[in-house]
Amino acid sequence: MINNIREVSYLLAHTNDPKEIRHFFESILSRRELKDIGSRWELVKRLDEGESQRKIAQDLHLSLCKITRGSRELKKKNAVLKRFIERLNK
Repeated sequence: MINNIREVSYLLAHTNDPKEIRHFFESILSRRELKDIGSRWELVKRLDEGESQRKIAQDLHLSLCKITRGSRELKKKNAVLKRFIERLNK
């Protein structure tokens, strides 16, 4: 399983075409899985903007447990999620 994630990570890191990456995700993931990934990314961005966990849970229809996980990940030293948000905002 871990080797598969490494392979996918390697391939995505060596692809400079966002459309190709999107098509890859649409090919390998179900609509539900795509929605879940989108919701999790949205919750991380909102947390980073300072929105309350309860408001995010209400708006996105997510459990507080999922939101708390995102919050913990954002607070980690050298958090990859934080770096990705900063990259997005440049």
